[in-house]
Parts: sequence; C-alpha cells; structure tokens
Amino acid sequence: MEKFDLVIVGSGPAGLGAAFAYCKRKPEGKVLLIEKERYSTGGLRNDCKMNFTYPIGFPEEYWDPEKANRYLLEVIEELQPRFMEKRNLSIYEKRAEKLGVKLLEVRQSHLGTDGGLELIKELLDRLKKRGVEIHLEETAQEVHLKDRILQTDKGKYRYEDLVIAPGRKGFAFLQDLMRRLRIPFMDHILDIGIRLETTIDQYPIVRDYYDPKFLFPDRVRTFCTNAFRAYVVQEKYHTSNGEPYYSVNGHAYSTKRQENGLVNFALLKTVMFTEPLASGQKYAEMIGLQAMLLGGGRPIMQRVGDFRLGKRSTEETFTGDLYFFEPTLRCTPGDISLSIPAKILRAIWKAMKLLDTIVPGVLHPSTIMYYPEIKLYGNKPTFIDPHFQALPHLYLIGDGAGTSRGITAAWASGIRAVEGILGKPGIETRSL
Repeated sequence: MEKFDLVIVGSGPAGLGAAFAYCKRKPEGKVLLIEKERYSTGGLRNDCKMNFTYPIGFPEEYWDPEKANRYLLEVIEELQPRFMEKRNLSIYEKRAEKLGVKLLEVRQSHLGTDGGLELIKELLDRLKKRGVEIHLEETAQEVHLKDRILQTDKGKYRYEDLVIAPGRKGFAFLQDLMRRLRIPFMDHILDIGIRLETTIDQYPIVRDYYDPKFLFPDRVRTFCTNAFRAYVVQEKYHTSNGEPYYSVNGHAYSTKRQENGLVNFALLKTVMFTEPLASGQKYAEMIGLQAMLLGGGRPIMQRVGDFRLGKRSTEETFTGDLYFFEPTLRCTPGDISLSIPAKILRAIWKAMKLLDTIVPGVLHPSTIMYYPEIKLYGNKPTFIDPHFQALPHLYLIGDGAGTSRGITAAWASGIRAVEGILGKPGIETRSL
C-alpha cells in the first residue's frame, strides 16, 4: 500500500490551496490529490469570480482582518489575478446609505467559466510538475483513523496527514463522514433565495462595478453577479435519501464570447435555525424537493410584473412588448410564492424594492426571478486547533466544512491547514 505525506480529497480551491501551500513549504513531500469528478470543480470552474477583500467569503468566527489579509497575499501570489476597475461608486453608496443598505467595496477578479477552465488546467499542470500525484474520477469512501488509511472506490492509501475539502456539493458526504468518525458538528445555517435576470440597461451598476456587494436589512445580500455574457444554470443535488433536486446558479464567459446584454445575480437570505430544528441541510432538501414538485421536476421562474400583480407566470407571460428578452434557463413558469417560505420571501422582496431605489430599473416587469437558489455551507465541525484540525492528522476545510464562502477564502483555508500540519508560516505580513 502506497504511503503519502499528505492526501487531499477534493480539487476545488481549498484542496488546491492546500496542495500549493504544502509544495511550497515542503517541496520534497509526497502529495496525493483525489477528485471524484472527471475534472476539478467548484468556484474556479463555475464563472471563476474571485474576491480579495475581507470579510467577503471569510466566516468571522474563524477569521479576522489581519489573519485573512496575510493569507490573501499568498493566494494572490499563486493566482496572479488581474483586478477589475471600479468607478462612480459614491453615487450608489450615498443612495444605499440613506436606505440603511451597505455597499461593500471589494477587490475583484473575473475570468469567466471558460477562463476558469484554462486556469484549472494550468494549476493542475503546475502541481504535476511539482510532483503531486493527481487521481481524477476516484471517490473517497472511508477513513480508518487508527491506521491512517483512506479508502476509495479504487484503492487504499496510507497518509501522514489527511485534508478533506469536499466543497458545497460534498456537504452531505462530509456530514456522513463526521457522524461515522464521531466528530461533533453543527448544521444550522444556510442561504435561501432567488436569482434575478435582467438586462444590463436595467442594472447599469455592473458597468462600473462588476459584482456589487449590497448588504440589506434582515440578513439579505446580493451574491455572485454575472454580466455581459451571462447565463442562468441549474445544478443537480441529491438528498440524503438519493432524491434529486435543483438549485439555480449563474455564470458568465470571458470577453472571448459575444455579449448577450444580460446580467444575473442572487438575492440570498441567511437563515439561522434554533431548536428544535436539528439540520439546516434537511430543511434545504425539503425546500428543494418542494420546488421540484411545483416545477414539475425543474426550477420555477416568474416575471416580476406577474409577481407584483399576484399572479403566476405562464408561457404566454414570456412574450409581448414588456417582455423583450428570453430566459437563459428554460425552466417552469409559475408562482414562486407557493414554494418560498413567507418570511424569507418578505425579506427578499423588501431588499428588491430597496435595490430598485438604489439602481432604478431592476424591478422592470420583464425581470425574471428564478427559484430556488440554495447555498449549503453551514457545516460547523468542532475543531481542536486554529488550523481546522478536527481529529489528530485530519483537517476539514472549504465551503463544505464551513471555513469559507468562496474561492479565495477556501484557498486561504487550505494554506492555514498546511501551516498547522507543517508548522511553517508563509510570506510575511504586508499591506494588501
């Protein structure tokens, strides 16, 4: 049986961050990176939008500005991002402030889905040149703690240290693993919301600030804006019983593609559950299955004009002079208010009206609301040290483990875990 100094499960940003950090600090180390898909997945592949300003993506129970900024320097060193220009923000900031809304100014880089694929290939090639062994289409199944063995569907590997970085799609896998290994964890937070799609003329702020981060009352925020060459997509998930459901998402292509003049972004409400609800994941699954039922096996879409009139959208709603652009995701016209919980819908609709006051036009009758968009990053394992070690020699990192909410913070989580493994810090603190 082959033995490695470090085995990493998951080749998203968290897993890649751990691999690069380990190679940098211990070039002679023997590293294995395992990925269950045919290619590296996660945020780097889907639109590849990166934020380099704390607290975006950094859960504040694990991170502070000084710590996050130190790790972000190393993320920048590895990824070499091109930062996007922002203009005319004071106009929107003043409007937002009057309404009790906050507009965050964030350093951003955007490669698009096609650019993200190119970056992933480059990163994996760099790791191979550094001696990292990469296994694609191989699924982790069991961890034998006593013997330090990882069992997959293709073999067994001994490890000195093991990093599990399964991403949001690995949320359920990680929960099952934590239960089997008796790692205490909480699962009481998730984001539920909608994705809006409209024209750039009706949301012109994206010409000045590609992914504007608005924070509204009632824990609602804008998230993951895609513009100019933008499309809404659906992502397939499975419940713990194996039942499929969909969550919508968005992505955009780089400047190599022709513009379609559209923009999409999510409006998400963070929901924190208390007793007696035991599992945010179970609640998310219920929401997803309910939407599937009402949508006939697909997500639901509704024009804002119909929503305001209190009527469901139909196929006919998507034609006519008021409805001058086609949806980029073909799903079921319907009434989202039949599916989305009332308290969540009220908070999101309030945020939409505030946003329309800050950026007039976003609530044009033609704007499309897609539902549901569900983000699972509420796994909160009990760690035994500040480097995300859950058990001796076992580290849990990334969005699926609740240590991050995005590409750069996930990568930083990987670096932080490796510092715990090797006891070697990275580059010295300096100003971002």
